[in-house]
Amino acid sequence: MNKNFKNNDFSDITFGRKSVRLYDENYKISHEEMLEMIQEATAAPSSVNMQPWRFVIVESEESKAKLKPLIRFNTRQNDTSSAMILIFGDLKNYEFGEEIYDQAVAEGKMPQEVRDQQIEAIIPHYKSFSKQEMNDVVKIDSSLAAMQLMLVARAHGYETNPIGGFEKDQLAEAFDLDKERYVPVMILSIGKAVEEGYESVRMNADKITTFK
Repeated sequence: MNKNFKNNDFSDITFGRKSVRLYDENYKISHEEMLEMIQEATAAPSSVNMQPWRFVIVESEESKAKLKPLIRFNTRQNDTSSAMILIFGDLKNYEFGEEIYDQAVAEGKMPQEVRDQQIEAIIPHYKSFSKQEMNDVVKIDSSLAAMQLMLVARAHGYETNPIGGFEKDQLAEAFDLDKERYVPVMILSIGKAVEEGYESVRMNADKITTFK
């Protein structure tokens, strides 16, 4: 883990966004480090801690070739990045509810009686959601994890590019996921940048903020 990230010291990390689309195509990120970054990213907030985010790491030439026709105008990222991270939201995330809450009890983070009360209330509530309601929940939570993953990657010395332009109706099935269960949220390219990236402008905070 990057020492600054571990100690919550972000002083050496630049948060200004630059759109990096070209990477060192010879640089590979180890599975160990990729899992470490994802673990750090999943400390992101999650509604009732159901953690609906799911990740597919596309890194092999074969898998990148499968992804390429589905990502429209984002082929440079696919061709040169260390990996393309597909982020999905699990519409049946509540199936892991008991496992998550049992772990909280085992680690002394929640009393057993609180676990039982929460599970009894939350699971039926989540099961009652319409597909659209659950879709909204998993996209919000998974987007929070995606943004955190971008910051984590920067702390590890990598650049990322969030991609929303892709064939959403085909992505899950292309990578052997049930498209009725797994909702594509976004794709992140990740790797060692070989370009400065494109700067963009942002409106001033006082123009988009209202105090009441």
